Amino acid sequence: MTILLLEDDTVLGETLHEMLSEAGYATDWVSDGEEAAEAAFNTRYDLYIFDINVPQINGFDLVESLRSADDQTPTIFISAMSDIAAITKGFSVGANDYLKKPFYPEELLVRIEARFGQMKHDVEYGEITYNPINHDVKRNGKLLSLGDVQLPFLRLFITNIGRTITKESLLDLMEHPSQSALRVAINKLKHTTGWNIENVRGIGYRIEKS
Repeated sequence: MTILLLEDDTVLGETLHEMLSEAGYATDWVSDGEEAAEAAFNTRYDLYIFDINVPQINGFDLVESLRSADDQTPTIFISAMSDIAAITKGFSVGANDYLKKPFYPEELLVRIEARFGQMKHDVEYGEITYNPINHDVKRNGKLLSLGDVQLPFLRLFITNIGRTITKESLLDLMEHPSQSALRVAINKLKHTTGWNIENVRGIGYRIEKS
């Protein structure tokens, strides 16, 4: 899947671009509406992820103009505009989904795969089975109850088998991030899943392909 990401916040843009790339999506990141319009004209994308309050052309107007030009590329809005009027307008101009800021970056991945069918079946690794639609996690067929940290961590690892997940990507999923909290969370995930999660020194963690 190829994705066009429109986000003018540098920190969030970098985080999302890195996360989407690590998840295997070819992602182009632009920071204003005119750049996005030009990219959409020159390249055929499978998905648009657009912020709304961006320079030059706002997300609403951009999607409306794309739809008028018969561009029906699925679109997710990500925005701090959380009132019902903004959400209603987002869908009325042609968006397929609307994610309110702030959000865990991991949630965006789940939205992409659940809504646009990149993961239609359970994902399995070792003794673990993960359902990307209802987020059920089972170990040897027994349903597990995971917390707000372990579930996003599990989701990120099981969809990136063989890839190194950077510490920064994992810390972004934590409400109170720290290096010590990260080590504790990884150890808990090892215990819960039975996975051998390798520490890639100075970079992050990975689980190898079986």
